[in-house]
Amino acid sequence: MSDSLLTSGDDQSGRVYELAGDDSYTLAEFAAELSKQAGKTLPYVNLPQAEFKAALIQAGLPDFVAQLLADSDAAAAKGALFDNSHQLSALIGRPTTRLSATIAQPLQG
Repeated sequence: MSDSLLTSGDDQSGRVYELAGDDSYTLAEFAAELSKQAGKTLPYVNLPQAEFKAALIQAGLPDFVAQLLADSDAAAAKGALFDNSHQLSALIGRPTTRLSATIAQPLQG
């Protein structure tokens, strides 16, 4: 968060900041970029909500956690996390890091 925001003296009580990147992407686009940079195909499989929940339970998550994650994933797929306000870049004083650069950093080791 910007130092100026923290030290401005303005009352931030109850203020909500949507901290989203400047560029949106789907999980399929994420997998495609990761595949490109890793040099091997890493497919994204979009499971139906019920199958995703079942897979999470099979992996050992409690039912209520699996349901929460499956519901969240379904909502995100419908755009629930989309935000085009650019509040994060305004707060940090620069554009947010692009997906390609975010993926490249850990791959460079």
